[in-house]
Amino acid sequence: MKEYELTVLIHPDLEVDLETPLAKVRNIITTAGGTITKEDNWGKKRLAYRIKNENFAVYVYFDISLPSDAPLKISNTLNITDEVLRYLLVVVDQKGRKALEDAKLNASKSDATEEE
Repeated sequence: MKEYELTVLIHPDLEVDLETPLAKVRNIITTAGGTITKEDNWGKKRLAYRIKNENFAVYVYFDISLPSDAPLKISNTLNITDEVLRYLLVVVDQKGRKALEDAKLNASKSDATEEE
């Protein structure tokens, strides 16, 4: 199973009852054989350009693990899901993630030494 990052832009009118479209996205992932490691709601944000006559969308980020055939299934299903304006499904860059963790660790060490 490979690790992926999935960012979903949900229709802004569904912000009131966000759990229903999120349950649908979670169901799409688990039906394809994936597991959700992390879920983070980034909230309603302004879009850089209009998508389906909308200026805003609710951004939700997922860290997921998927078998090799699942990304195509998920992409095909999200393409026809009305609640989802756009999505981005990418393979996790392990080197980039490690570099970010190292940078955070170094920053916290330098903050600790400055306090002394």
